[in-house]
Amino acid sequence: MRIDIITVLPEMLEGFINESILARAQKKGLAEIHLHNLRDYTTDKWRRVDDYPYGGFAGMVMQIEPIDRCITALKAERDYDEVIFTSPDGEQFNQHTANDLSLKENIIILCGHYKGVDQRVRDHLITREISVGDFVLTGGELPAAIIADSVVRVVPGVIGDEQSALSDCFQDDLLAAPIYTRPAEYKGWRVPDILLSGHEAKIKQWEMDQAMERTRRLRPDLLK
Repeated sequence: MRIDIITVLPEMLEGFINESILARAQKKGLAEIHLHNLRDYTTDKWRRVDDYPYGGFAGMVMQIEPIDRCITALKAERDYDEVIFTSPDGEQFNQHTANDLSLKENIIILCGHYKGVDQRVRDHLITREISVGDFVLTGGELPAAIIADSVVRVVPGVIGDEQSALSDCFQDDLLAAPIYTRPAEYKGWRVPDILLSGHEAKIKQWEMDQAMERTRRLRPDLLK
């Protein structure tokens, strides 16, 4: 898959997309992630991409023209399944959204900034608006990084043990069960005997029981 990220601060994302799982996915040829500096698409001699809002409201607003120029240039090269705008008032991002986006071929992510974007961008250029939480960040770069990471890691072949990704929290609307590794005992703190028993069916049942208990205690909203 290919992800194109439009941002006014590409340097914030350069290191992130070239490390860990995202770097591995790109080296394997399973994903491409490209950064586009929105300032390269403005006609303003000072490379500004924002202006004062009509109506006398506070803050600065990202202009439609450079955004349209950038998206149009990208669409001239290929078709896109989604053009996503990162915004605190978008749909709540979750594992199901990540799974859905991982099946797409090409995605654009537009990072919000300043007070927001000209509403005409949202009305005419965007196909989906996504929020990573009910809070406001300085810009959409961190949400774009979160989306890219969570989407790419579930692309088949990116993680060597695909069962690991499928057993992550939220894949089945439950929190994951507790996990342990060696040593089996440390300072008197023991790994549950069931995990040392080798009885696969009983271990699976223990995992399900623990996942249900943790979800009921920590995230009861998921059970609804």
